[in-house]
Formats: sequence, C-alpha cells, structure tokens
Amino acid sequence: MLRAAKTLVTNKEETSRRFYTKQHPFYCGIDLHARTMYLGILDQAGETLLHRNMPATPEALLKAIAPYQEQIVLAAACMLTWYGLADLCADHGIPCVLGHALYMKAIHGGKAKNDNIDSHKIAALLRGGMLPQADVSPAAMRATRDLLRRRMHLARTRGALLAHVQHTNSQYNLPAIGKKIAYKANRDGVAARFADPAVHKSIEVDLARITYDDDLLRDVELTLVKTAKHHDAQTLSLLQTVPGIGTMLRLVLLDAIHDSARVPRGQDVASSCRLVQCARASAGKRAGTSGSTIGHAHLKWAFSEAAVLFLRDHPAAQTWLARLEKKHGTGQALTILAHQLARAVYYMLHRQTACDLDTFLQAYGRGAGAPTAELDRHGMTLHQRARR
Repeated sequence: MLRAAKTLVTNKEETSRRFYTKQHPFYCGIDLHARTMYLGILDQAGETLLHRNMPATPEALLKAIAPYQEQIVLAAACMLTWYGLADLCADHGIPCVLGHALYMKAIHGGKAKNDNIDSHKIAALLRGGMLPQADVSPAAMRATRDLLRRRMHLARTRGALLAHVQHTNSQYNLPAIGKKIAYKANRDGVAARFADPAVHKSIEVDLARITYDDDLLRDVELTLVKTAKHHDAQTLSLLQTVPGIGTMLRLVLLDAIHDSARVPRGQDVASSCRLVQCARASAGKRAGTSGSTIGHAHLKWAFSEAAVLFLRDHPAAQTWLARLEKKHGTGQALTILAHQLARAVYYMLHRQTACDLDTFLQAYGRGAGAPTAELDRHGMTLHQRARR
C-alpha cells in the first residue's frame, strides 16, 4: 500500500480555481480506497449526476465518466492509492486535482462521515473553488521519494537502538561510554560492560542490528544519490552550495520542492515548511496561532537540521545567531535561521544561482537573507532595477 502524499501546498493562485471555466462544467469527487471507490459527479448548478460505489479499477472509472470525459475535472484526497489515479488521468488527458487532507476541514467537520458523504463534499469543494490543492509529484520521481522515506525509517530505527544502549548503560549506573557508538570502531567492548548475561545479550543484539542497519543505509543512500542525479543534477549542484545542506538533505529538498517555478512567492515556501506562525484573530483581538501541523513535515525537519549543521561549521553564523538570541531567545533564533535558509533556497532555485554566504549573513527580516539569487545579471535587486 502506498504512503500518503505530503506535498508542498500553495493556496493562492495555485488553487483549483483554474479548472472553473466553461470548458470544465462537470466536477467529480472520488473517495478512493485500495479496492473500492465512491464516485460523485456534480454539474455547474450543483445537481448530482452520478453518485455510487464501484470497484477501484481504471475500466470502471473510465466507464463511469465516459459521458463527461471531455469536460470533467477529477478530485481526490492525497491518500493511499492516488498514484494510479494521477497516472490514469495523465494518460487520458483528464485534469486531476489532489486535495490536501489536512486542509479539507469540511469533510471532517460534519456530524456524519463516510465514503458517500466524502465523495460528494470533495466534488462540492472542487465546484466552489474551495478545494485546497496538493501538488502531484512527478511520476519519474515517486519511486525515489518512496525509497528516501524508507531510508528515514531505517535511520530512526538505528537511532532508537543507539539510544537504548545509552539508556541501559545509565540504568545500571555504569560510567559513561565516552565514545560515540554511532561509529563502528567505538563499539568494541560495549557489551562486555554488563555483567548480567541477559543484559549482555540484549546489548549484543542492539549492536548487531545497528551494524546491519549501517550496511543497509549505505546501500540505500548510494542508490538514492545515483538515481537523483538523473532527475535534476543542476538543482542538486546548487543545493550543495548552501552551508549546512549535505547529501541527504539535498535529496529531501529535491523530492519535496522538485520545481520552484510552481511556487509563486518565497512566503509560500516558508509557510509550507511550517516555519511561520499563522495568527488566529476575531474582531481585532488575537487569540493565539493556528495551522502548526499544516505543511510539509519533511521540509520542516530538513531546514531545521540544516540550520544546526550550518552553525556547527561556520563561526560567522554563530556570531550572527548570537545577535538574534539577544533579541528573540535561543529557540526563536534557530527558527529564524531555518526560515532564512528556506527563503534563500527558494530564491537560489528560482534564479538558478549559487549561495553567497556573505550576503546571507548581512541581515535578516523581510527581503533579507536571500543570497544573490534574487539579483539580476547586473547585480541589482529587482526593486533597484525597476527604479532605474
């Protein structure tokens, strides 16, 4: 069973409104499962033309929409088996919209919820221009993305095993190991620290699994790098110029963004990375923030990790962060740095220029922190060019 799509979302110009034209007067909502799907088709007046359950096969879907195929738009939540639906629509030239599951509050907010209701609400959201749209990942990159997420599972399992060894050492009040057992050369004699045979065996099992996971991770990472170079070698080369972004983070960013031209503004990238807070207010009174879980979790992790690695290897960045900490505090300063990295990466990919560290560290705030990628070929910002 395929994983749910968690893709970058923009809810301004890139919404499903572009399908609301006279050329597409029919709207189809699909609640799709592995073997069945509930289909609902509405016209421009909101009248239900078709609403029934059927097998989740290409033949059944094409037969159901045959009378409206030339003028219909299909929509489904980006869950489970959307790969096959997207490819089928691409092969037959049918517009297909993926609804972002967390944004589609109208489905979850009703008193009752089932496949029948969901399919009708998806079609109604599509018809009204209120369906929040998720991006359809390119078919050529989906297999690489799935392998990248399997690598994340292996890395988390390995981290849990390393933590268990350290916790067991603390549990029995033994002296600190003193070495990073993440490296294979430092694991000799770790199990022998425990006198009890059962504990000794438990640690041996952990260390054996860590060694095995190391081999698997190296093999998976080598395959990922070789495959990703065929997808977009230019983007990978540009991302390598950003301090703090290594091999794996480059692959995560390539998978999540994969085409910066589809995002209209740098603010949309920051919002999708969960690096900004959205205010909740009513009648001029603010009541906190909202939307903290809406966006791309992998991008949030990637830029947060890049910010920490950036600080580790660059003293100038540490000085820059110290100024921010005096004003905002440590936690907020790291978030600002991750935010600036996200905006810098967007402008780099948008302008196809390498990162300039000096320009990045000059200032922060709106319009600052983006490298020379936001300059034209004469070295001027777009605002300066317009004034001239």
